[in-house]
Amino acid sequence: MHPLLAAEGERRLLLGNEAIVRGALEAGLRVGAAYPGTPSSEIGNNLFALSQELPGLYFEFSVNEKVAMEVAAAAAACGLRSLTCMKHVGLNVAADPFLTLAYVGVKGGMVVVTADDPSCHSSQNEQDNRYYARLSGLPMLEPATPEEARQYTAYAFELSERLEVPVLLRTTTRVSHARGVVACGRLADYRAFPKGRFEKDPGRWIPVPAVARKRHQILLEKLRLAEEEAARSPFNRMLKGGPLGVVASGVSVLYVEDALRELGLEGKVSVLFLGFTHPFPKALAREFLSGLERCLVVEELEPYLEEALKVTAQEAGLAVKILGKAEGYFPRYHEFHPGMVKAALARAFELDWQPPEAPDTSWVPELPPRPPTLCPGCPHRETYKVVKEVLQELGEEENTVYPTDIGCYTLGLLPPLRMADYLLCMGSSVGSACGFSVATDQRLVSFIGDSTFFHAGIPPLINALYQGHHFTLVVLDNETTAMTGHQPVPSQELRPEVLKDRPVISIARLCESLGIPAVEINPYKKTEAKEAVRPVLSSKKLAVIVAKAPCVLYRAKFKK
Repeated sequence: MHPLLAAEGERRLLLGNEAIVRGALEAGLRVGAAYPGTPSSEIGNNLFALSQELPGLYFEFSVNEKVAMEVAAAAAACGLRSLTCMKHVGLNVAADPFLTLAYVGVKGGMVVVTADDPSCHSSQNEQDNRYYARLSGLPMLEPATPEEARQYTAYAFELSERLEVPVLLRTTTRVSHARGVVACGRLADYRAFPKGRFEKDPGRWIPVPAVARKRHQILLEKLRLAEEEAARSPFNRMLKGGPLGVVASGVSVLYVEDALRELGLEGKVSVLFLGFTHPFPKALAREFLSGLERCLVVEELEPYLEEALKVTAQEAGLAVKILGKAEGYFPRYHEFHPGMVKAALARAFELDWQPPEAPDTSWVPELPPRPPTLCPGCPHRETYKVVKEVLQELGEEENTVYPTDIGCYTLGLLPPLRMADYLLCMGSSVGSACGFSVATDQRLVSFIGDSTFFHAGIPPLINALYQGHHFTLVVLDNETTAMTGHQPVPSQELRPEVLKDRPVISIARLCESLGIPAVEINPYKKTEAKEAVRPVLSSKKLAVIVAKAPCVLYRAKFKK
């Protein structure tokens, strides 16, 4: 039995992401869809495994976040509870349906999990997705612990169903990947899958301009109701304790609690811990700020709460001094840590406190750097070597630009390979190659993974063919989404028994169906591979090389 199916009343040590899954199961989730992306990956991984055990649960790894959003939205339109999860940049991909979904709404509860990544642990940026709540006009919840993640998820479904709009559940890496004790509630009944029914209503579900104008007004009214609920929500905790105050949300709540305890300020400082952060609970904030002399705002990344608090104080005519990023107490980048928060509290409240002296580590020998690297035996390394050696033999390597993409193979940027020159986002290796083809006469060889190709590489490849752009695209098909935990891809031939009935979608044949020449190689058979790719790399015409060999770690799973 899957460990997340523990009986009611049991206590489990769970990741924040695992607690989200448990909360969804207690709420009666029926349809889940996701594209894997750290730090959200464990949500999809667990739902995929659970869907094999529970007849009443459907889950799919969709080809990208936009499709996953649309799958979950359609299920919710039929009255079923649905969930989609993605990393922060994944919501950029899903933003098109997400923002219109706010207008048309849902029937069954729908939760959208966005996992932000301050400090860019596994991402190309550290954007603050709280602004998506403001942009869409949708409610947003921010848990600080795994137990809160379970509770907030279950509540999010109920709130979504009551307001008939999706609810955004925003985590960060430290919430998603922290472990904590979770008290298990009662699971929903998953013995059978209850089909929903879609009720036709063009005046709601088809947002032509006349409909969209009306639905926007309806959304704004629901936002007003949500703000009233946020003001009285138990997820927003206010404790009055003096003329000095602190406001925090997410993992910063835990840092503040530690700092107040260690500085001897518990009960002496007023605190407002926000878990229901959008719409911003103005009435509660006004009550909290009344009578305060100064207030420190503790939040990672952008001054989202800080600016809302300053507006609230100004509108209410309150003289409280609100301190935060604008005053230099915290940066607008990277994660916080307890020591940073403690120092900011001491400075803001003019405490006589000095940080403890750092221990002398001068005697410790300097450790050698250990940058990330491709795994021993990785087929990507062999593909890079094949392409590099052929280009060197052709005298083209020094004149070649290598647009690359999101995946393990991005590590091709490191020596001795040095075969990654330009990267923006999923699929950009193909789209940017189109631009380079126009702007320069340099040789162009792009690299993209199999999962990324299906995610966002096909439309720009069609664009390249139609517009007459010239470059070589190398698709690194290791038969899995390796970087995020070996999730399935449409082209994989080595697959678990549960996926045996799925079709194998050949990347080479797909490209050939468009009229684009494609060759498939086994990068481990180096001599044969070099001979196969030499004609392709000798020409600057649009062509595709598919390097097909399973990820060594993924393949090892099938040998056990």
